[in-house]
Amino acid sequence: MNVAALFAGCGGLDLGFQQAGFHIVWANEYDKKIWSTYELNHPCVHLDRRSIADIQPDDIPDVDGFIGGPPCQSWSLAGEGRGANDKRGQLFFEYIRLLEAKKPLFFLAENVKGIISSRHIKSFGAIEARFRESGYTIASKLVNTKYFGTPQDRERVILVGIRSDLDLKMCFPSGEHGEGMEIGSPLLPYITLRQAIGDLGEPVPAITHNKHNPEAVNNHEYMTGGFSYIYMSRNRIRKWDEVSFTIQASGRHAMLHPSCPPMQSAGKDKKVFSDDPSKYRRLSIRECARIQDFPDDFKFEYSYLNDGYKMIGNAVPVKLARAFAESFARMFSRTS
Repeated sequence: MNVAALFAGCGGLDLGFQQAGFHIVWANEYDKKIWSTYELNHPCVHLDRRSIADIQPDDIPDVDGFIGGPPCQSWSLAGEGRGANDKRGQLFFEYIRLLEAKKPLFFLAENVKGIISSRHIKSFGAIEARFRESGYTIASKLVNTKYFGTPQDRERVILVGIRSDLDLKMCFPSGEHGEGMEIGSPLLPYITLRQAIGDLGEPVPAITHNKHNPEAVNNHEYMTGGFSYIYMSRNRIRKWDEVSFTIQASGRHAMLHPSCPPMQSAGKDKKVFSDDPSKYRRLSIRECARIQDFPDDFKFEYSYLNDGYKMIGNAVPVKLARAFAESFARMFSRTS
């Protein structure tokens, strides 16, 4: 089945669908800092570099499905949270405009947990209503990626739609991982940081102004510099035998490596380093990529390290994408 990817980013969602047997035939990404990475890793996909607002339905080939997550900053609880009052928050309606015109068999959209918060739930309900009016039976669910084999606590809202005339119902994947330690449990244990990144050697630091270090091998380099008071307001280390905190779309806010000494509480919303500050380093770009399920042959191109962290942190974890793609594949295989 052929798929078009909107708001493709570096292509984590795309890669998961490809691994499940789908063909990405067209993609759209407006951020020029991502273009080279997408095209390097998806050489057979036509990448449309324009704003989605400038794309007309005839610019997109006829496909079986749309996938993509409109920018999430407007809905994030950590940001300003302007939601539909922000131009970025309104990009959902550009997605719907193209979906309504092309009428693919299905769609999938991904966004942050904040979109269903009390602050934004009314706007999210309006978005769901517009999808229904466009001719789709829809369903949404809050999922945590650790249940799907991603070594990370990451909650995201997945919104799916099936064209109403097909009379099909989406079966959401539940994931195969859980605590998994009880005798007889059908679940597998969570994938830990040790399993995900424990084999990687020591990375190199960025060079001046946090630019790419030419000595870095396969993006195994990390951002340097101080830690803000916001960063120091909570624990930023998960242990080797735990899953990671959410991978952030910011090098400055990247988690600390699990080998670092613990952080200590120094009052309400204040943490301090319990040891020599030189013993603390952020996760490298490759470590973040591993935690987001990207294989080591997926290369990231950037001049400044923050751009690498950003594209990885904004991506959909590959295993989560694949799980939903396989659910679509099973559903449509029953109708053929």
